Formats: sequence, C-alpha cells, structure tokens
Amino acid sequence: MRKPIVLLTTMALTLGSVGAVGAAWDGADELPTNPLNCPGEEPPAPPPAGDYDGGTVINPIAQAGDALTLVDIPKLIGIGYFNATAQGMQEAAAELGNVEVINDGPTQANIDEQITFIDNYITQGVDGVLFAANDPVAIAPVLEKALDSGVRVVGYDANSVPEAREWFVNQAEFNGIGKSMIDSLVAEQGEDASFGIVTSTFTTPNQARWIAEMEAYAAKCYPNLTWLETLEAQEDYPLSFSQAQTLINKYGDELDGIFGMTSVATPASADAVTQAGVCGDVSVVGLATPNEMRPFVESGCVQSVVLWNPVDLGYAAVYVTRAIVDGDFVPGDTSVSAGKLGDLAVVNGSEVLLGAPFIFNAENIGDFDF
Repeated sequence: MRKPIVLLTTMALTLGSVGAVGAAWDGADELPTNPLNCPGEEPPAPPPAGDYDGGTVINPIAQAGDALTLVDIPKLIGIGYFNATAQGMQEAAAELGNVEVINDGPTQANIDEQITFIDNYITQGVDGVLFAANDPVAIAPVLEKALDSGVRVVGYDANSVPEAREWFVNQAEFNGIGKSMIDSLVAEQGEDASFGIVTSTFTTPNQARWIAEMEAYAAKCYPNLTWLETLEAQEDYPLSFSQAQTLINKYGDELDGIFGMTSVATPASADAVTQAGVCGDVSVVGLATPNEMRPFVESGCVQSVVLWNPVDLGYAAVYVTRAIVDGDFVPGDTSVSAGKLGDLAVVNGSEVLLGAPFIFNAENIGDFDF
C-alpha cells in the first residue's frame, strides 16, 4: 500500500457507510444483499430453488416439438461480450436443429431503443424473446406484452422484474461476483485499499446488484477498504476511458484500484491506467472477455479478470427456451438439462444458475478465445 486510509472526499456521493466503506453512488442503497462468508470461513450451502415467481405466458404460440424462431435483444450489439453470447446461441440452435435465433438490437445501451426492438419483433411474430435488460422495470411492460401475446420470454445476463419473464439464466450469483471482485482487489492491494468504480448506469440491474453485494461483502470482511466514487459511462469506450482518467487524476496517490463493471469499462480503465503510467500502483479488476483483456494481462498491468463464459450463457438461454416450449422444464423443477453444460440448478424461484464466477489471469487467459 502507498498510503494510509483517508476520509472520503466531499465530491463523492455518499448514501451511507459501514466501517470505512462509503456507499459512494446512488444506485443500490436499498437493494437486497446476502454477502458470502469471508476467506477462511465455511462456505454457505447452495441457495434453495424456492417457489416459482416468474411470469406466465398466455396461449403460447409454439407447442412442444415445433420449430422455433427466437429473437435475441441484448442491451446492445456490436461489443465482444454480446458477440460471445450470440455465438453461444447459434451453437445451441445448430445442435438442436429445430431452432432459429435472430440476434438484433440497439447499437447503444438505450432502454427506449431496446423496448422498440422487442415491440417490433412481437408485432412481426416470433416464438420467443431472449433479452438482457438495460433497465429491469422499464423493460417490463413490453415483456409482459410478449407473454400476453403467446411469446415465450427468457432473460439472461441482466434481469427484469421476475413477473415480466418466465425464466432468467443467471451467469453467477450476485454475491459470488461481489466476493470475487473484492477478494481480487484485496489480494493485489491489501485490506486497506481505496477504490473507484466505473459502471454503465446506476440502474442497470446486474451491475447495480453486483455493486450492492460488493459493498455488503467489503463491509463484512474488509471494513478498512475505502470506496471513493462510482462514475457512470454507459457502455461507451471513450466515456469509460475518460471516467477512469477522472478517477486517476482526481484521487492521485489515494487511488489503489478501479473496478470495471462492464465488458467495456474494464478494458477502457486498463487502457487509462496504462497510458497514465500507473500500472501496479492502481489495480484494475473487472468483468470483461478474455480477448479484450489479454493485452493488459500479458503486459502485467491487469492481474485479475472476473467473468464466466458468455458463450455458455447464450447457449444455456436457448436450451432453457427449448425446454420450456417442449414442457421439459416447468415451474417447480429444481434443474434443467442444457446440452453440453449438463443439468443447471434452479435458484431464487425462477433463475437458472450457470455456475460460479471464473478468474482469468496470466496463467490461463491464453486458453480462451472469445
């Protein structure tokens, strides 16, 4: 560590604190959290499936065994992460043989544009909608319209409110991501590090929940961490780069780490740290695809990239949709068969869990290509 802990600056948005961890943003102060046990403690039991709390489709268009036309509308298209989920969907469709997936959507992470895309495909006629929500509440009415129109609705990556879709394929439990992110920073910079966060928006559902769990876990296990500030950058590389520069310039030697909460923010933050010449002094820990982060990991500027396999995530979403249409996966089931991925567990009522987060580092990042 380069310095002792200092108080949060008055420029940070502080909504509350536990120990020295300040909630320096305005996105997750009321979100539910369930922090995992600290290192060295017994890991908790897996979460129960719980009672189904998803939505209900009315007079579904597609029946068991029918060929399916599905449309995938992620937050935005044209970035590596959602290119990888689309790849997985196409792989699953090819394996199943009776599924077509159309990958489409806005080129910016804009909830209004995402809603328009979904609405247009409902009107054109599809059997199912796959989505990654830009906003969990704002997207709900158009998803409910799909359900009322007989269209199956399955989310992945970023959830809606549960009643607006049938199932959500969760890439990892929110608390698992939160733990992995915080533990990685502590391993690199110590238990009294100070950090900032670059995210997309304060309301993007998965990122808001990850940040909430990071705060809860840090307060429980590393109370001497200091959370300086959280900055929004949409899903925009230049803006993410600029926001990371803002943290570097604003906090100087006080800053020990930057968390990137999106597959755009993380490489942009690593780029900013590299260009500022503070690699090693400022750690970058975040969620991104291996191909985007490989140059920074190989240069030694980034040690830890937290993620899952987004190809598998898209693959699982298609298998789940096929299973619900065929009646092979119904409310009350505790698992679902997902091709090469095997049986995936049901958690939290209406979520299908892909698995635990994975840490990409210098030893393994060369083994992956997405």
